[in-house]
Amino acid sequence: MYEYNNLGGTAIKSSHFLGLFFIFRAKRKGKQILKVYTSNEIRSKYIAFFQENGHAVIQSASVIPENDPTVLFTTAGMHPLVPYLLGEKHPAGSRLTNIQKCIRTGDIDDVGDDTHCTFFEMMGNWSLGDYFKREAIEWSWKFVTSPQWLGIPQDKIAVTVFEGDKDAPRDTESYEIWRELGQREEELFFLPKTDNWWGPAGQTGPCGPDTEIFIIKDKERCGPNCSPACGCGRYVEFWNNVFMQYNKTAEGAFEPLVQKNVDTGMGLERVLVALNGGTVYDCDLFTSIFAAIEQLSNKSYIEHSKAYRIIADHTRTAVFILGDTRGVTPSNVDQGYVLRRLIRRAVRFSMNLGIAEGGLTVIADTVINQYDPMYPELKANRSLIIDELQAEEMRFHKTLSQGLREFEKLASALGEEKLDGASAFKLYDTFGFPIELTMELAKERSISVDLEGYQERFQKHRELSQAGAAQKFKGGLADHSEQTARLHTATHLLHAALRKLLGDTAAQKGSNITSERLRFDFSFPRKMTDEEIAATERIVNEAIADRADITFDEMTIDQAREAGAIGLFESKYGNLVKVYTIGKHSKEICGGPHASNTSELGVFKIIKEESSSSGVRRIKAVLL
Repeated sequence: MYEYNNLGGTAIKSSHFLGLFFIFRAKRKGKQILKVYTSNEIRSKYIAFFQENGHAVIQSASVIPENDPTVLFTTAGMHPLVPYLLGEKHPAGSRLTNIQKCIRTGDIDDVGDDTHCTFFEMMGNWSLGDYFKREAIEWSWKFVTSPQWLGIPQDKIAVTVFEGDKDAPRDTESYEIWRELGQREEELFFLPKTDNWWGPAGQTGPCGPDTEIFIIKDKERCGPNCSPACGCGRYVEFWNNVFMQYNKTAEGAFEPLVQKNVDTGMGLERVLVALNGGTVYDCDLFTSIFAAIEQLSNKSYIEHSKAYRIIADHTRTAVFILGDTRGVTPSNVDQGYVLRRLIRRAVRFSMNLGIAEGGLTVIADTVINQYDPMYPELKANRSLIIDELQAEEMRFHKTLSQGLREFEKLASALGEEKLDGASAFKLYDTFGFPIELTMELAKERSISVDLEGYQERFQKHRELSQAGAAQKFKGGLADHSEQTARLHTATHLLHAALRKLLGDTAAQKGSNITSERLRFDFSFPRKMTDEEIAATERIVNEAIADRADITFDEMTIDQAREAGAIGLFESKYGNLVKVYTIGKHSKEICGGPHASNTSELGVFKIIKEESSSSGVRRIKAVLL
């Protein structure tokens, strides 16, 4: 038995292969080319390096985007910084660095393989109109190759740059900088826009060429044209420097930006794979979580790796969604729906391993303890996390019982016939039955399953879901038009009105703004009455009629508290925050954008009040 101290300092006993196995797996067969790094080492080195180079450290923002209708979750470090990339002044300055917690859920069904995770940490550094290509590339080279930092041998590094096309010229500037620094020409590649261009996130907005850094694995080229674009496995990408120097217009033109930015990203899990080898699940981030799964199941990771990975990944992501400062709870819409799907998939695979009901909360506790030093909101919201996981697990067991009754009904009617694909898919879509469970139950009754028919319906369902998401979020990252600025301002007045009418517990849980409407989620235990809705409208419209100026001041978080400002005290802007004051009506921490006077807002009208999730209400409103 080994003892492994996780990030929270708690000793967790693990089996003969857990603990040291995952950290040192990269040494197998004598092919390790670098020292073995832990996640804490990488985090610390990255932040220390950019601090030394004049970057202010800002905290991770929420995984629930603020006023961004284009994504359900924060998917990159740059998402919370969009206003500042577009020109607004950031309180912490023009050089920033942080580690942002991110969630990407487009490939949930692929989790369990060697590469996919839904939660990850993105290390980033940004220049908001300050330095550009030379400094960004020189710092990347120094951090990657210097012995005091990552110390990767120069002959193990490959780099790609943008080859140019009709929209933008060949990035010879980046190429020449890399050559000056010592990057070998034979491992320096010009690649097209599909490989070396970022953005815009939607149809329009900031975008530009990027330069990506790869580790070369101990593997021969697959042919004379082998490059990081061929996907043969020789190259592992781990760092991307994006040079936002263009704005794509609605007409499809690429115009030079007045403020040129640098946006870099290096996924923590990805860089650990690049440095240590193995898969994303072979790093120390999963050691204590896998140990908890093993103790609960008494089954080995080696024989049940897919189940281990899905349970660990999905539970970790669920903890971060539930424990977030803007955390949501399971529901049938938006983030709550994704959360429900993650929890139920984790429960399914827990059952496959023989883990008793309630085991997910033990695993969740391990996640909380591991990440609490970096993200203390998890421990602060521990009770909510555990309660919601328990409640959702109970609901799912009830749904599974209903599904079993449905299967028995189908099986009895079939006799020896084949279970058709439509019925198999209904068991999956309605009752959460994975096809493996349906096939196992069918086999016990000597019934075959139309697997091809099921796969056709599953693929169609997946394509429709992706198309729906693309349509829903096609507008790009946050729209910062005058209308969205007015609607954003209205959310401040709405928040203040709700607190005045319903009490201080009516706290903001999230918002979503398009150019047509605002959506505001807040904590409240019941449906609002018609009288309360009308009173809320009246309070907001009185503030609009007051023709109040909207001003902001930069101050420390403590000063903001003392001034009576409300908001999420996340420190996501660094030591300084912006406090927006709307006359006598509202004082709130926020990043923008806003109108300059309430008279610009027009007439505020609530069009719907509904449940968002357990204990959270949702208001949709417009400005007329």
